Amino acid sequence: MKTVDLNADLAEGCGIDHDLMRRISSANIACAAHAGDAVEMYRALTWAKQYGVRIGSHPAFPDRENFGRRNMVMPSEHLRVHLLYQLGALQALCDTAGVAMSYVKPHGALYNQAAANEQLAALIADTVRAFNPKLKLMALSGSLLLQAGEAAGLDVISEVFADRRYLADGSLVPRTCSDAQVDSDDEAVAQVLRMVESGEVESVDGTVVKVRADSICLHGDGAHALEFADKIRAALQAEGIGIRAA
Repeated sequence: MKTVDLNADLAEGCGIDHDLMRRISSANIACAAHAGDAVEMYRALTWAKQYGVRIGSHPAFPDRENFGRRNMVMPSEHLRVHLLYQLGALQALCDTAGVAMSYVKPHGALYNQAAANEQLAALIADTVRAFNPKLKLMALSGSLLLQAGEAAGLDVISEVFADRRYLADGSLVPRTCSDAQVDSDDEAVAQVLRMVESGEVESVDGTVVKVRADSICLHGDGAHALEFADKIRAALQAEGIGIRAA
């Protein structure tokens, strides 16, 4: 059976983590830099353990005021320390909860900047490898961050987005644009099925972009995240596609 991973960003204070955890196969746990706190992190880990959900670290720029979605430029060593701090915090909680951290997926602006910035991508990949070379790196399909992870010798997870629109170069439409989000559930489900079954997505200008869909991201802060997750799961299962961590 063909399978695909379904992931969501959790421990961000959105209040639906427990219900969402039962619908996904991988959980990106925020590390309190852009949202959430240690208690929410630990609570999410216990639920992930309960439901057999794979755990990933979701580090970000230290930017709680903007939910980690403001572009930032930091000295390399400063950013490296912030990343290690977040990875270490989650690892300590994983050890206490008796669960394993399996991968790293940067959040927000850090994720998007690293997708197009070779130096930043390399710094993230090298930091992850130095922290634990067994961790996988999850990054946008076709991005420089995915390439940097491979170059660093990490196993990588190629990610696509259910509820975001794409530009012709394969990057995501910036959130500052009115058409960044896919608001229709039907449109999002159709986009997911095309990405998983055909390995392609249509950009906002009509260009067909090739993608590799190892994992599908569903944003846990969306207004209808639970209903959305149910519809995506049902559509995939109707096509004979199982949901399993990549």
